[in-house]
Amino acid sequence: MTKKRLLSGIKSTGRTHIGNYFGAMKQWVDLVNDYDSFIMVADYHSLNFVQNAGEMRDLTWNMVIDYLAVGLDPKKVVIFKQSDVSAHTELCWIFDTLITMPFLMRAHAFKDAEAKDKEISVGTFNYPVLMAADILLYGPDVVPVGQDQKQHVEYARDIAEKFNHIFGETFKLPKEMIVENVAVVPGIDGRKMSKSYNNYIPLFAGDDEIEKLCMAIVTDSSGDVPTNVYAIHKLFRSEEELKAIYDEHKGKYKILKEKLIEDVKAFIKPLRDKRRLIAEDTDYIRQVIKEGGERAKEIANKKLVEVKEKIGVN
Repeated sequence: MTKKRLLSGIKSTGRTHIGNYFGAMKQWVDLVNDYDSFIMVADYHSLNFVQNAGEMRDLTWNMVIDYLAVGLDPKKVVIFKQSDVSAHTELCWIFDTLITMPFLMRAHAFKDAEAKDKEISVGTFNYPVLMAADILLYGPDVVPVGQDQKQHVEYARDIAEKFNHIFGETFKLPKEMIVENVAVVPGIDGRKMSKSYNNYIPLFAGDDEIEKLCMAIVTDSSGDVPTNVYAIHKLFRSEEELKAIYDEHKGKYKILKEKLIEDVKAFIKPLRDKRRLIAEDTDYIRQVIKEGGERAKEIANKKLVEVKEKIGVN
């Protein structure tokens, strides 16, 4: 029986953090035996934020190492760079000819940039279309996303339906997969953990950095339980275990932060040690990138040939 397919990825715009892990990467690893998985380093999406060649290479390389360090097995998962598969940008242009500006103006990324009165690049405006191409090329059944990314999968479905209506049945309609209890991972300031907010705890942080960041978590002094500390802590322990800890130390914010530090350190250390070993084997990392790109291209190019046939440019 053929497995269902899964596609996901992360932008290579900075250090991987625990929000990336609990919000996405952990699910990829947990589902590796249940789905035919394609996991992408979204480096073309990253161009909206990173416009330095050396920095881009470094970030992308390190993202691949991070994928391997959390337990993604390239024998079971296709790990690839978005930029290695030119079908992504080619299909994006084809989709661009079908959709309207008002359709894209409803996107969260556009609205956020507009609200901040920023000069909006075409890449930011067109972000959901490239993401739709990323998704639809591989025909995934599910796309694991956080609650805030659900709209991107909806956009992909809408674009697929429009293409299918005009040119005939071509694209499978994907569904979002949201793990409810980690739909949004909080940062140290209480907002969503994000590289752009600089409010994150790196997934492979050293002990000193873990201590500094956990002690910097914003707390509300009005109650016995520091909400933001607890919200992060429950990623590492069950709520039953936490109840005993937080009942014992009601209102003692410093002690509760120290308890969190112990748990974060215990969780990160083996990951950090594994990552260090993987990073030393540069030939292996290059092989993973090369083979993953070839496997992704094989699937994506086959779909693109079908699309070109449908639109009459073959």
